Amino acid sequence: MAATPRANSELVAVAWLQGAAGMEAGQVATTLPSDQAAWEANGFVQVPMIVGGTPQLHYALREPVVQVDAWAVNRNSGKPPWGKAASLMELIVAATYDTARMQRTLILPSGYPQARVMTAHFITEPRRIPADDASCARYSADLALHWITL
Repeated sequence: MAATPRANSELVAVAWLQGAAGMEAGQVATTLPSDQAAWEANGFVQVPMIVGGTPQLHYALREPVVQVDAWAVNRNSGKPPWGKAASLMELIVAATYDTARMQRTLILPSGYPQARVMTAHFITEPRRIPADDASCARYSADLALHWITL
């Protein structure tokens, strides 16, 4: 008999970010899509890794710190769209202050239990990350989440 899948911090981070006000469907994932045309219009939010955090010892509260990258691309120019990437990151910063959306139940992929983010806050300021690709702009910051499985 197969074990029931368990929620994890990457799934929760992606689901919480996807629910931020102003985020388009499919605009957040752990992997940056290789087809830049698919995300050129709205940018893309990537959760590439967990960078820290400590699970609680005596109860099931998880407290990861995840890296969040906001990407923008202008395929027809060698000039990175820094303003678009910065605006996308600031949309996420604003989501950490949106108390009405903070305690919402997250729907994870099929077969996974639901989860809820209790609080979210950035522990670093968004920073500009120069890229090798002259048409790409990326801002990165570290986001602390406090979440539970329902």
